[in-house]
Amino acid sequence: MKNDLLAINELFRKRVGISENEMITFETLDYVLEKAAKSIPFENLCIIANNTYELTKENLLTKIVLRNEGGLCYELNTILNFFLIENGFKADLIRGITFNHQNQCWNRIGRTHVANLVMHNGELYIIDIGFGGNLPLKPVPLNGESVTSENGEFRVKKEESKHGDYIFEMKLKHKDKDWKAGYAFDSKKVVEDMGELNEIQKVILEHEESSFNKKPLINRITDNGNITLTNSSFTEWTDGIVKKEEIDENKFKELSKEHFGLSI
Repeated sequence: MKNDLLAINELFRKRVGISENEMITFETLDYVLEKAAKSIPFENLCIIANNTYELTKENLLTKIVLRNEGGLCYELNTILNFFLIENGFKADLIRGITFNHQNQCWNRIGRTHVANLVMHNGELYIIDIGFGGNLPLKPVPLNGESVTSENGEFRVKKEESKHGDYIFEMKLKHKDKDWKAGYAFDSKKVVEDMGELNEIQKVILEHEESSFNKKPLINRITDNGNITLTNSSFTEWTDGIVKKEEIDENKFKELSKEHFGLSI
C-alpha cells in the first residue's frame, strides 16, 4: 500500500463525498464534519461480534474507508486525525470520560472517549465525529464560547476536576432545554501512541459496565435529525418528531444495509 496518510486523505474524501481538489481549511471544517457525520455511522458491531482488530493506520483505513464500515469514537476520530494532519492541521487526540445521564455520574469505565484537539491561530478547539447523535458538527473552542449547528448548541467549559480541566457540554436541538455534560477531558494529556487506543478498545470490549458490549447500536446524523438502530428498534428523529419502530433480527439486517450501508 502506498503511504498511509496519502491514502487516507484520498479515500476519506471519497468516503464522505469531498472533492479531491477541494482545499480543506479551518473555515471549511464545518462542511467536512457534516459530511463525515452523515456518511460514516457510529456503530459497535465489531465489539458485539467480539471481532476486534489491532488499531493501526492501515487497519482503520481498511475498515472505515475501504470496507465502508463505521466505528466508535476511537476509530472515527483517529481516522479524522490522520486526515486533518495530512491537510496541514495541528491535531492531537485526547481522551475523555463521558457523563452517564441515567445514573447522573461520570462513567466508571474511565477515559474511553476519544476526540480531536486542534490548534488554530493560537486557539484550541474540540473536533469530534465520534459521539453518536451528540455531534457538534463544528469546531468548538475551548474559550467557553458556544457554537450552534443544525444539531444544537455546544460549548467547552473550563472546569478543573479529577477528570481534567474542561467539560464538553451540549444542548441538543429538539431534545434539551438546558446545558448537559457530554464528557470531561484533560487538554494537557494527549494520546501518545496507538497503544492507548487499543487499551480503550479492550475496556469497551470487556468491561462489565461498558455500554457498547451489550447490544448492537448504529447511529447516523441525517439532514433533518438522526437515526438510531438497535437489534430491537429503529428510531428516527425528523425535525423534532420521533418515530420508533419495533423490529426483529431480519429487519435489523435489512435496515442496517438500507440506512447505514452495513452488511451484517
